[in-house]
Parts: sequence; C-alpha cells; structure tokens
Amino acid sequence: MANISATPHGTAHGIDDHEHHHTNNVFGFWIYLMTDCLLFGTLFATFAVMRTQFAGGPTGKELFDLNGVGLETALLLLSSITFGFGMLSAYARKQGAMLLWLAITFLLGLGFLVLELKEFAHLIHEGAGPDRSAFLSAFFTLVATHGLHVTCGLVWIAVIMIQSFSSQVFSTRYMDKLQCLSLFWHFLDIVWICVFTFVYLLSVI
Repeated sequence: MANISATPHGTAHGIDDHEHHHTNNVFGFWIYLMTDCLLFGTLFATFAVMRTQFAGGPTGKELFDLNGVGLETALLLLSSITFGFGMLSAYARKQGAMLLWLAITFLLGLGFLVLELKEFAHLIHEGAGPDRSAFLSAFFTLVATHGLHVTCGLVWIAVIMIQSFSSQVFSTRYMDKLQCLSLFWHFLDIVWICVFTFVYLLSVI
C-alpha cells in the first residue's frame, strides 16, 4: 500500500517541477525583453535629441521614401500574422502546417531585411551615410539594431524548423522555445511600428 500511495505523490511532484520549469523559462524571457525595451528606449531617446542635427546635410523629408518603408512595414506585420498561424498549428500538433507557416514567416522577414539593406545602400550611395550627420548616425544605429534583431529572429526560426524534425517536436521544451520565439518576433513588430511612426513618418511630415 505504501508503494501505491507514493506513486501519485511522485507523479504530482514531477508535474509541479515541470510546470515550474516552464514558468521560469517564459518569465526569464520576459525579463530579457524588458532589457531590450531599455536598449531601444535609449536609442529612441538619442534619435529624438539628434533628429534635427543635420549638419547642413539632407533631412529625413529629403531622404526617406515612405512607399518603400511602407512595403517593409507590411511585410513585417504580415509575418507576425503568419507566425500566429504557425503557433496555432503547433498547438494543434500539425507539424506540416506549422512548418509551412514558419517558412512563410521566414521569407517575409527575409524580404524585410533585403529591402532595409537596399535602403541603407541607397542612402550611403547618395552620400547620406551614418558619418554625414548626427541625425543619420542616430537613424542608422536605431534601424540597424532592429535589423540585427530581425536577423537573429530569422536564425532562430531556421533552428526551430530544423529541430521540428527531431523526436522532441511538440514536447514541452520545444513549445517553450516556440513561445519565446513568438514573443520575440511580435516584440520586433511593435518596435518597428514605433520606428515607422517616430523615425520615418514624423521626419517626412
């Protein structure tokens, strides 16, 4: 009888530890996102101070093409939607659908990066590189930092897709990783909306 009564207790204890580990993973990633908020907050504050320091160089109104930036924004926002569909497929344990949506998300994010790099190349070709003025230095630093985060997100998506072919797919550990990636990707969307509004839109208006 002692062994029988001990088994449920041990099982319950294992479940509690499992849930505790799950909570710690997601909570720890939230803390990381808070530090990223501080990083981007600092960069936005720097840009706000430098946004009128043109040093005789071109202004944002002269440089920025809202049509191109609008396309970048559309790609990134759409990728957030497709990632959401990927998460729903993962919760439904539909591996094929999950991989399809993650692949679409990856391609949309890659398209965003390609357009951003083309914009940087065009600005530098026109003599509006980061060394031209304080305004452009702040602009390149902020936008490039976001682009670096998107690059990291794409690498993470690729790793998650590769890991989905292992026997651990849809395990709690795998779903934790996917959930943290989801938080990260949606966070980048929110940051980009702020970039589009306060950097591009207000500079052109």
